[in-house]
Amino acid sequence: MAGSEQDPCVSTVSPRIQTIRTLNDTLRKTGSGGEILITAGVQLLSHTELIALLDAIRRFDRFDSDNDPWFEHDMGALTVDGQRYFWKIDYYDALMSAGSPDPADPAVTRRVLTIMRSDEY
Repeated sequence: MAGSEQDPCVSTVSPRIQTIRTLNDTLRKTGSGGEILITAGVQLLSHTELIALLDAIRRFDRFDSDNDPWFEHDMGALTVDGQRYFWKIDYYDALMSAGSPDPADPAVTRRVLTIMRSDEY
């Protein structure tokens, strides 16, 4: 299901989930509001390949019930130049020592977007 097909569900999710989704989309699309980590396999990409991958993740909108069951826009899979990649967003507490007590509250949450090749998962 394409992202636009899921849009009618937006009104059915709670304001808290909508907030988490917005925070996640902001990190994924702009790089702000958290940290971005790339795995060793992604580090091997050329500058041009890495830019293409980051752009594809930024434009990702194929959220559906399989990859986004909680409607938080916190993970995805895509293929760029024939290589399959995964990305995911995790929520940590301010010290990064445990999970966040409230992923909807950026004051107590550190978001980490991790980008990896599928064979690194």
